[in-house]
Amino acid sequence: MKKNIHEIEIEIKGKKWNDALDSSFLKAQKNVKVDGFRKGKVPRNIFEKRFGKESLYEEAINIVLVDAYKEALDKDNLVPIIQPKIDIKEVNENGVKFNFVITTKPEVKLKKYTGLDVKKGKVSVTKKEVDTEIGKLLEKYADVVVKNDKIENGDTAIIDFEGFKDGVAFDGGKGENYPLEIGSNTFIPGFEEQLIGLKAGDEKDINVTFPEDYAHEDLKGKPAIFKVKVNEVKTKQLPKMDEEFFKDLGFDNVENEEQLRDLLKVDLEAKKEYEVENKYVDDLLEEAAKNTEVELPEELIHEEIHRMIHQYEDNLKMQGITLEMFYQFTNSNQEALESQMREEAQKRVKYRFMLEEIAIKEKIEVSDKEVEDEIKKLSDKYQMNKDEVLKEIGGTEMLKYDIQMQKVVEILKK
Repeated sequence: MKKNIHEIEIEIKGKKWNDALDSSFLKAQKNVKVDGFRKGKVPRNIFEKRFGKESLYEEAINIVLVDAYKEALDKDNLVPIIQPKIDIKEVNENGVKFNFVITTKPEVKLKKYTGLDVKKGKVSVTKKEVDTEIGKLLEKYADVVVKNDKIENGDTAIIDFEGFKDGVAFDGGKGENYPLEIGSNTFIPGFEEQLIGLKAGDEKDINVTFPEDYAHEDLKGKPAIFKVKVNEVKTKQLPKMDEEFFKDLGFDNVENEEQLRDLLKVDLEAKKEYEVENKYVDDLLEEAAKNTEVELPEELIHEEIHRMIHQYEDNLKMQGITLEMFYQFTNSNQEALESQMREEAQKRVKYRFMLEEIAIKEKIEVSDKEVEDEIKKLSDKYQMNKDEVLKEIGGTEMLKYDIQMQKVVEILKK
């Protein structure tokens, strides 16, 4: 057995077990009705004769379990990192025997973690990048107007459509007044391109072939015909960069294109600095991890995978998509998603053990003042009171842990 896996047997008997059986009986007695006795007044011997002593064991086990687990931890001063595996080896009127399998922190062998050969990237913003940002702003404030002309790439076609396979309409292949942006690649490959050149009122049969990895089994790789009618064509009309446009933007001290460019450049620099800093930290962690040896508990990896899936699910919900819809769209399932996330989960667990070990080796501590200062900083930043901040980040201990890990990262940087 691995050094960090501890198998401990604990027996609870005598007075402690008898007290637990008594408590179990008193709880069960309240809800029991036996002929000849009022509800909640059946004597112990009648109860056991009717239902058996064994009926009291489950509740009694729950009563003594906490003390048994504490006794198992105290035996070797163990600090578990995950919930234990618990097995009931034996239970009868005389007592109960538990078998606890307790996982503690594995041995972490640190080698080189300072003076790492990792360089931080430089930040620069080009004129082309600023032009792109200006283009995005113009798109955002563009008016969508009806166009009495042929469909071009970038236009939005308002269409009715119905799909047929082997001459028969299939489920989910029909839509009316659907706004399709040409070039968005939201429809089956080849569909949007065949609309280019049509005008409002035109009808056309569009031939396509469904992808081999399409979500619906009966349509995978199959040819289909969509009967399409164009109801309307709309196009974006970009605004002029005039006084009204700058007023609509609502940016302080931005009254002309030059000032807007300066603002966007500063914003891009800040974003790039954030990205470069994150990549620098990731590269440092990756390099330090190459010099770290630790055997990762499989249970912790599973925990991390499920935590990641929950985060992913929350992000999908913000886009109005459920996990089930995601599986359908991507022709995937939970097993595939777990497999996809496994490598990242292993990396996160290893980083956690490595950083905690460096904190111990470097004797990194966090004072109460540092915690209070961080709470005040977060309160001011997010306009929240202390209790709201602590609730959001999981409490004082979690905040203290985060500050400690930040200090470790600073050591890696140096």
